[in-house]
Amino acid sequence: MLRNYIKIAIRNLRKQRGFTFINISGLAVGLACCLLITLYVVDELSFDRFHEKADRIYRINADIKFGGNDMHMAVSPDPIGPTLLKDYPQVENFVRLHGRGTWLVKRAGQPNNLQERDIIFADSTLFDVFTLPLVAGNPKRALTEPNTIVISESAAKRHFGSQNPMGQSLVLDNNLTCRITGIMRDMPTNSHFRTDFFVCMRSDNYQWGNWLSNNHHTYIVLKEGVDPQSFSRNFEAVIQKYVGPQAVAFLGTTVEQFRQAGNRINYWMIPLTDIHLHSKQNIELAPNSDIQYVYVFSAVAVFILLIACINFMNLSTARSANRAKEVGVRKVLGSVQRQLIGQFMTESILMAVLALALALVIVALAVPFFNEISAKQLTVDSLFVPQFLPVLLTLPLMVGLLAGSYPAFFLSSFRPISVLKGKINLGLKSAGLRSGLVVFQFMMSVILIVGTLVVYRQINFIQTTKLGFKRDQVLTVNEAYGLGNQIQAFKEEVLKLPGVVLGSLSSYLPVPSDRSDSALFPEGQIDQSKAVSSQQWAVDHDYIPTLGMELAQGRNFSREFGADSSAVILNETAVKIFGFKNPIGQRVARMVDNEGKVFKTYTVIGVVKNFHYESLRQNIGSVALFMEPSRGSISFRLGGQDIPGLVKQVEAKWRQMAPGMPFNYSFLEDSFDSMYRAEQRVGQIVLTFSVLAILIACLGLFGLAAFMAEQRTKEIGVRKVLGASTTSIVGLLSKDFLRLVLIAILIATPIAWYGMNQWLEDFAYKIDVPWWVFAVAGVAAVVIAFVTVSFQSIKAAMTNPVKSLRSE
Repeated sequence: MLRNYIKIAIRNLRKQRGFTFINISGLAVGLACCLLITLYVVDELSFDRFHEKADRIYRINADIKFGGNDMHMAVSPDPIGPTLLKDYPQVENFVRLHGRGTWLVKRAGQPNNLQERDIIFADSTLFDVFTLPLVAGNPKRALTEPNTIVISESAAKRHFGSQNPMGQSLVLDNNLTCRITGIMRDMPTNSHFRTDFFVCMRSDNYQWGNWLSNNHHTYIVLKEGVDPQSFSRNFEAVIQKYVGPQAVAFLGTTVEQFRQAGNRINYWMIPLTDIHLHSKQNIELAPNSDIQYVYVFSAVAVFILLIACINFMNLSTARSANRAKEVGVRKVLGSVQRQLIGQFMTESILMAVLALALALVIVALAVPFFNEISAKQLTVDSLFVPQFLPVLLTLPLMVGLLAGSYPAFFLSSFRPISVLKGKINLGLKSAGLRSGLVVFQFMMSVILIVGTLVVYRQINFIQTTKLGFKRDQVLTVNEAYGLGNQIQAFKEEVLKLPGVVLGSLSSYLPVPSDRSDSALFPEGQIDQSKAVSSQQWAVDHDYIPTLGMELAQGRNFSREFGADSSAVILNETAVKIFGFKNPIGQRVARMVDNEGKVFKTYTVIGVVKNFHYESLRQNIGSVALFMEPSRGSISFRLGGQDIPGLVKQVEAKWRQMAPGMPFNYSFLEDSFDSMYRAEQRVGQIVLTFSVLAILIACLGLFGLAAFMAEQRTKEIGVRKVLGASTTSIVGLLSKDFLRLVLIAILIATPIAWYGMNQWLEDFAYKIDVPWWVFAVAGVAAVVIAFVTVSFQSIKAAMTNPVKSLRSE
């Protein structure tokens, strides 16, 4: 019987090639979109699950409110890991990581450095906590001694080629020489942090034991059976026992008084496997994603697949008139409804299998493009892993059953006598369901159009909003410390180049980087209740003009004032938090030693207008600029037209003055835009799938239009005979579909408005969703629907009425 079903199904598919092509193509595109998004979602959900103890590893976060700043950090004090292991038997192990950004790295005895990113200092327990296999070296001893380092296989090839690096040495920043004691496999891409270098934590020149300084990413492993929520209650005791005494010694206050002043300090744990999608903390080892995007893309995948299945239903129903007599004859000859359902379901599943095969080809071709816009490294091979293979094999069966169920039951229910006498009215049966499916399709299309417009408007707002500084044509030379004592001379030489307008040496630029706040105090009031938690940047005289910042009050640092080394420029937020009504001439103090005993007082000489130095997701915090020497980065404002030529000239100066050092530069505008690459990627992905969803929805509308035109053939013929014009017939056939689209717009508008406002909540600075976005989406849906329907309407209206009436 099954063989017979398949044989008949193949004959029908061949006979109706146009119908077959449209239906299989629609299903294939829908399945391809679903598979691509599934690859993305599965990859996002897999982060950090490759660690053997992943279900018992937790990172300790710190939430601190102090001095007007509310900080949510992925770091915690350096003693908290060892203390928890010592005091609480529920803790099996711990490891601390301290990311130190970009370093210059070279083989010992070699002149040329390579620039390496994300070098991390780690405790010797690293390989006991995380599953990072070594291909050489002993994981128990690899990081136990100072000045030792474990490198990845990729790093080994970069620095040593085919040589064995074990026992050899690398020099970091021309200063720290580390012996290689282990080679690890490259870290998987689905890790919330990645590095090619782990340096022994004991090599880090750090003031250990400070409970008031949060700089380390601390991970603990809980023993089997320990309830993490119950264990988290111990943090309050840790704060009272260890943080309290240091707070009294440093701030002159108890933890209770600290909190009574409106401040807060809390520690809490986040599961390792939640970090990538659920952590919204600052100072992460690497940028994270957001669970919202997983939900959005999962919904898009389901909706696109449903739209493709709905198309199948509509197109199959549209062909029902051609199959009606076949059903009637089969029933007269003895076929029962169950057999007819089996026949039609076989056709559906066969088309789904063919669509899946075509979808896999589409996925293979589309994966490189999808990887480019999603910043992933997905492969089609992931679909054929043992865990996913059952889903892949059952997918055409499920899709075939879902898409073919309604047409099968609908077609098999025809009464043979009515069909053979030509009395069956196919246009009215289940018209409500078909109309509802079209409404659903276009509802989702409108939501996707609105989402795409809002995402791109927010990105445009970010790129065009006034930031408080001028980010265009600012060349930044990074890792300026590679110049050594030549740094000032390099700046002066570059300023002599035609087209270079200004230049500045500074510790930080107004883009995200690895930095933290420190306390400022009003003069004579070294009291935690008066402290202002503030960014403290070392700059020179030319920093403000080079970056195009504006002063709200006072003056800039000047070479004419020797006392400016004891001066400070505050931003407007800092002035507001201090409560200075007349800030110029006010004096503030800051700690200048590591023990909190030596303070230096500075005079406020200027107030710089607020500028954004973090993502627009965050409010502008307090910033204090001090005129101090710095070797962080050098910024040059360029005024010439030949920017690439100027960059080459700057590089030539670098090569002369820093031989063997890599020249690493960027443009401030690019660094700023990099903060929003996740949103840009989401916008591109949503736009791509929106276009595909609309195209698939158009196929469904095309099918329904063909169905309705087929059922109204006689009516159209009569109207033509009575003098109706082509235009009036097109309007008659189109208005029903446009009514459905209007209903879809009405339903989609509040859903889209709510969803996009929820997404915008992540931004402190955001657009309001304007009314015209919904109007544009609605007009676009109407136009798309009208163009799609018009093809069938015009075709029906142009048909010779004599032929139409004769066919009846």
